[in-house]
Amino acid sequence: MRNGICVMPTGTNLPKGWSLVQLSQLMKFQNGLNSDKSAYGRGLRFANVLEVITHSHLFANMIPGRVITSVSETNRYLVQKGDLLFNRTSETQEEVGLASVYLDDEPILFGGFVLRGKPISDALDPVFAGYGLRSKIVREQIIAAGQGGIRANIGQQSLSKIKVALPSRLEQKAIAEALSDADTLIEGLERLIAKKRLIKQGAMQELLTGRRRLPGFSGEWKNFRLSEHGKFLSGSGFPLVYQGHSSGDYPFFKVSDFSGESNAIRLTRANHYIDSDIQRQLGARVFPPKAIVFAKIGAAIFLERKRMIAQASCLDNNMAAFVLQGTGLCVDLILAKFQFFALGDLVSSTALPAISSSDLKAIEFFLPKALDEQEAIAGVLNDMDAEIQALEDSLEKAQQIKEGMMQTLLTGQIRLV
Repeated sequence: MRNGICVMPTGTNLPKGWSLVQLSQLMKFQNGLNSDKSAYGRGLRFANVLEVITHSHLFANMIPGRVITSVSETNRYLVQKGDLLFNRTSETQEEVGLASVYLDDEPILFGGFVLRGKPISDALDPVFAGYGLRSKIVREQIIAAGQGGIRANIGQQSLSKIKVALPSRLEQKAIAEALSDADTLIEGLERLIAKKRLIKQGAMQELLTGRRRLPGFSGEWKNFRLSEHGKFLSGSGFPLVYQGHSSGDYPFFKVSDFSGESNAIRLTRANHYIDSDIQRQLGARVFPPKAIVFAKIGAAIFLERKRMIAQASCLDNNMAAFVLQGTGLCVDLILAKFQFFALGDLVSSTALPAISSSDLKAIEFFLPKALDEQEAIAGVLNDMDAEIQALEDSLEKAQQIKEGMMQTLLTGQIRLV
């Protein structure tokens, strides 16, 4: 209370008609089941940490694990429709205590690293709970209550003290319906993207092997040794003192940049940038736009990530690039062929995985002799990439809209009833 007005954990006033409730008033907590290894693999479905972290709203078909239990264990660890699950341990503090509401009719069990919240009140709408208990206000409280160094964890007592701001059941249902509609749009886009990726994969398997030819082309194919049409070049040392700048003349890519959301097809954004004077001081090699880059040292080789850089860039010395020279090959098609080429097969059997220069120079790709057919194939695949990228942009926008909706609806900034 502040001056007679109830306030939320953030310090803002509680919206009119809302109540601030501790989770102990809404549910009773219990730790999950621990069984012998021999019990797993068959029996009832068994929700564990991964399912709880991944899904705010959980259904039986999302749970692959199974476990055999006695009748008494089944009764004790049963999860029924409307029950809440929380992961009590996590690799990171940010993911500890995530809530997942079970919304299916099929009875399931829950694992030892999970807490069940069994409703003891009808004040909380189940569908709303999956959103409300992942709101920023609730998450900040749970993260702050988490403990542990190497692994974050949270117990029943700490969860019981978490406070949630609740509107009426009628408003909860309206909020849940709006956010469910947003989820439906997101899930539809995710399915469509997955479908388009499978279609592209199939097209690549046919077009890049010559099994299917594009209309108007019937010329010969042959093996091209890449080192006869360009150069494989290694990156440069990148001292820590020069790292961490968010702008500069040149992106300085490291292996970790492959994981960036904006770098799924082309490397467009780096975590580190340098200016021209630092580049000259380091003697760092500058790679031209459209160089095809990949990891050449370390376990990252086996992730088989190959990208094209969008602008003149530097690479660190765990990476290398193929730079096409001359006009006999289409660089976009070379990139597509690289996606099907297992660089991991070239790794020498040493303590530190690495690819030798001689192995890179020996790489050959089977391609059309005619450049116009190469460009036609690359054009088809690039069009598919553009379509996928447009859908991914729409997905990102839909996710941002949902995030904004959660922020405004779950704090009462926008009222639906």
